[in-house]
Amino acid sequence: MLKLYYTPGGCSISPHIALRETGLSFSLEKVDFKLGKKLADGTSFLKVNPKGYIPALGLPDGQVLTEGVAIVQYIADLKPEAGLAPPPGTFDRVRLQEWLNFVATEMHKGLSPLLAQNVNDEYKHAAKEKLASRLAYTAQSLGSKEYLFGKQFSVADGYLFYVLRAWQRFAKGDLPDGLTGYYQRLMARPSVKAALEAEGLS
Repeated sequence: MLKLYYTPGGCSISPHIALRETGLSFSLEKVDFKLGKKLADGTSFLKVNPKGYIPALGLPDGQVLTEGVAIVQYIADLKPEAGLAPPPGTFDRVRLQEWLNFVATEMHKGLSPLLAQNVNDEYKHAAKEKLASRLAYTAQSLGSKEYLFGKQFSVADGYLFYVLRAWQRFAKGDLPDGLTGYYQRLMARPSVKAALEAEGLS
């Protein structure tokens, strides 16, 4: 069985949503960062992922897969009929990777200084402005579509959900008008509701 190592409210919510979208069997293993990156039994998470951050996905054969962008595509390919990613080798798949990398490098990474304790206000303000511009671009690209790829929910939407939630809850930012309805659609998905509930989040 697959095992997702997660932290409530963390970016691991992205593969968590993907797993629930596929209907695949999996278990959850909480990583407590406040207690020094420990698992429930006291084991150091570093023994699972020496990089020291979530998400990580334990595979049935004992291997561990890390990096969210890789994990969600792996999950999507385990259940292609769920439609979470275009088939490998297609140009649409490249477009999905384009979005995943944009979310990872321009938005997820852009949240880091806004959540850090040792960053001065001037730098935080600049980081917030930059991230706001990336959100505005996303709103423009989304336009009137239901999801990033039209009517079909993808793993890129699941990853973007994390960024939009963190932007509002932790960075105290407002969503551009073009993303408000989109965020509400994401929140209404059964997979998102179930993942939030399982992680003890409202």
